[in-house]
Amino acid sequence: MKPTAPRWLGRAALGGLVGLVAALCGPPAQGAEPSVQAAPPPRAAASSATVLRLGSPLTAGERRQLLSLSPVPPPPPDPSNRWADDPRAVALGERLFFDAGLSGGSGLGGDSGLAGLAARSCASCHDPTKGWSDGKPVADDGIRFPRNVPTLWNSAHSRWFTWDGRADSAWAQALGPLENPREMAGDRVSIVRHLAADPGLRGAYEELFGSLPPLDARGSDGRARFPHAARPVADDPTDPLHRAWAAMSPDDRQLVDDAFVRVGKALAAYQRTLVTPEAPFDRWVEALREVESGGEPPTEPVLSASAVRGARLFVGRGQCTLCHSGPTFSDGEFHDVGIALGAGGRIDPGRYGGIVALLQSPFSRVGRFSDAPESLAPVRFLQLRTEQMGQFKTPTLRQLADTAPYMHDGRFATLTEVVTFYSTREGAAVLGHPTTLLQPLDLDGGEIADLVAFLESLSAKVQPATRSTL
Repeated sequence: MKPTAPRWLGRAALGGLVGLVAALCGPPAQGAEPSVQAAPPPRAAASSATVLRLGSPLTAGERRQLLSLSPVPPPPPDPSNRWADDPRAVALGERLFFDAGLSGGSGLGGDSGLAGLAARSCASCHDPTKGWSDGKPVADDGIRFPRNVPTLWNSAHSRWFTWDGRADSAWAQALGPLENPREMAGDRVSIVRHLAADPGLRGAYEELFGSLPPLDARGSDGRARFPHAARPVADDPTDPLHRAWAAMSPDDRQLVDDAFVRVGKALAAYQRTLVTPEAPFDRWVEALREVESGGEPPTEPVLSASAVRGARLFVGRGQCTLCHSGPTFSDGEFHDVGIALGAGGRIDPGRYGGIVALLQSPFSRVGRFSDAPESLAPVRFLQLRTEQMGQFKTPTLRQLADTAPYMHDGRFATLTEVVTFYSTREGAAVLGHPTTLLQPLDLDGGEIADLVAFLESLSAKVQPATRSTL
């Protein structure tokens, strides 16, 4: 039913209000009637509950939550990486990100046992033309991986990395795929040799970090101190790479480890620059702030009426901000939303497995490779609990238009499918303790469309990054 305006609303005020709604929210859908409510008092006395109206006024709570979602602030500092904001590290990290020479398929080493593995770079899976993901349900570049490739947009705002949080810093996360046999299948000695063999990489590295290990040095017995390829393989001491690693002296292993970690820290410095640009939603929030402070409304529509209704659903009845909070639209934590069961009944342990891996990793924020190991890093307080089974990290909702398909296993091809799942909860199977947080929303078709319109407003059109020259 079309709401009626209060009796005190005059024609002049009514006309001004319609103009404000059109400017901030765009015109109503074709065939729909504009919804008009009371005009706000003069700007000097405008309250937070009456500045923006569509069907009914924004409440103080809606306004507060919507304003908290924009803009995206600069990334927080990372004391565990002293080079995190060094422009030289950013430049080196950018080149390394696009360099297939770090992989086992590059022909520079990496005796992974995976015949015919193609050379890969970080960008092979985190493709800048595909929202820093790869556009596939799960990673599948010759070797199928069980999880969707997460975007790198705004990753510097995270305190846990990957779907299960197995890394607690961006630099530690960057190291994992380099040596994972199912990802880049490299090894740390070959990677250091690749840096040493490339004059540009070597010069950039040594200007920033100091000398690389003396890879051609020989011991007192005349044997080479550094093998062609080597890395620790904790679960298989018979692996040739592990045997070569174990044959090195502790001091030489430490030299290689330090250089390897610095590769990760350069990669992390580059990834800190991957900050989402201003999206339509951000311009709408900026316009809302401007109008509330006494400024003029924009002359052109910013968001559609459907997207604004979706925004109000998002912060209101949908309660989406319980998990998708803040300007990155993620609380950065882990939740069991009922999708840990995969094809054939396979269970992905999610956060539980991630904590096991993190506690065993030498590359945590409190380990010797951290530049602030004495800090009160969250990893110090981690404990394994059964309810962590099937929990996955809340993904960012920014740039969603570029990062389909969705969820940790890529099971939903469209945003409409995602919203419908949360509306109906059909097929959800929660593994951990029963939760009352997620209940069916029973949205109708129009409400689902409104939420999708809002989610689409979180994406900006971006010019894909390309490899620079160093």
